[in-house]
Amino acid sequence: MPWEQDQDQMAENQHQHHRHHGSRLTRRKLMRTHESGNTHPLIWIAAILCTIIAIGVVIGGIVVFVGYMVIHPRIPVISVTNAHLDLLSNDYAGLLQTQLTIFVVAQNGNAKAHATFSDIRFNLSYQGQGIAMMVAQPFEVPKNHSKTLNYLVRSASIPLTPDQMEEVDASWKRDVIAFDLKGSARSRWRIGPLGSVKFWCNLECQLKFRPSNGSYINHSRCTSESK
Repeated sequence: MPWEQDQDQMAENQHQHHRHHGSRLTRRKLMRTHESGNTHPLIWIAAILCTIIAIGVVIGGIVVFVGYMVIHPRIPVISVTNAHLDLLSNDYAGLLQTQLTIFVVAQNGNAKAHATFSDIRFNLSYQGQGIAMMVAQPFEVPKNHSKTLNYLVRSASIPLTPDQMEEVDASWKRDVIAFDLKGSARSRWRIGPLGSVKFWCNLECQLKFRPSNGSYINHSRCTSESK
């Protein structure tokens, strides 16, 4: 009968509704179980690794700071401490001959670290005319010591322009002549167990002499700057 069919249909709909509602409750329960479950082991491993790295960075910074305060490193320097003009001769043809003795000192002021100097190269010139290239093999300077490089620079006959010839004549008259020295050396020293530090020692200055007796006029200090 139609009425009975309607009841059957209503019962079937209620049964499907309860089954669908129960299915949603089951999914929600599963979701809650998953959300409230234990954290994945990979997350714990990543967190532990990040913590170890952070602690290592902090400890490394403290060690470097304490090491610097204890050792208090000083940058090695290179200086021209003395020099002498052994020969200065020019003729009417515009040829210049000269000989100089130059003392370059590598100073390591660190009381607790040895220093190494390498790539040493200095160019000596007069009024833009190259005279000589001064080089040296790598060497080590003990802590709180220095090493002197003794350069004997001889030039062949250097052709001068008319302006340069006039400058040489004027130098004879005022008894002062200047040569340009420019170059660099690489310094490296170890700060205990903290590793090594490297710097470039750049040297650029004028070496002034009295042609009458060859004496060195060191009014301005010729010392390297670090970079």
